Amino acid sequence: MEVKEINNRYSELAESECCLSCGGAITYAEPKTGEVCVDLGSGRGTDVLRMAESVGETGFVYGIDISIGMLEKARRNAEKFGVTNVAFLRSELEKIELPDTVADLVISNCTLNHASDKQAVWNEIHRILKKGGRFVISDIYATKAIADEYKNDPVAVAECWAGSVTREAYMQQLEKAGFASVEIIEESAPYAKGNAEVASFTIAGKKE
Repeated sequence: MEVKEINNRYSELAESECCLSCGGAITYAEPKTGEVCVDLGSGRGTDVLRMAESVGETGFVYGIDISIGMLEKARRNAEKFGVTNVAFLRSELEKIELPDTVADLVISNCTLNHASDKQAVWNEIHRILKKGGRFVISDIYATKAIADEYKNDPVAVAECWAGSVTREAYMQQLEKAGFASVEIIEESAPYAKGNAEVASFTIAGKKE
């Protein structure tokens, strides 16, 4: 699916009541005072603002999203609540517009499955994390490979299932990116979603 299609789809969702999240990475992230945090697929900025409060004036939080509509909504929310230790950047996840080793913590909720090159995304997460930095990611995986006919269907992709890979493939991507030790914090039983069977999980790991 083209970036323009994704942007249009999620710009519309920015003003809707639809919730695309498949997990609560923020619940387990535990951002600390003074840390630099990154939320991939930050949407309206809710988790960014929560982390900004936790890291305090000496910390900083970046929200990364591809949707202009979502970014505009997030910036309005930050301004509304007077939060200044944040920045919302438009960037593809496969090439995150942040310098090397900048982040103490990276989180994401049900966003990585949308990426066309998931290996590139995990490589980028490893790149922007400091040594000893950590990630907490909530996402979904498919119990079997998704049929090709759905992988470029804008509606199916937006519903958070068409872009999912199998659990085995997911873990292989993490290992290839350089994350040797990954913890599964929570994991659901498989459930039907669209024309697929998927499971939700939250995983955590550190950059050695």
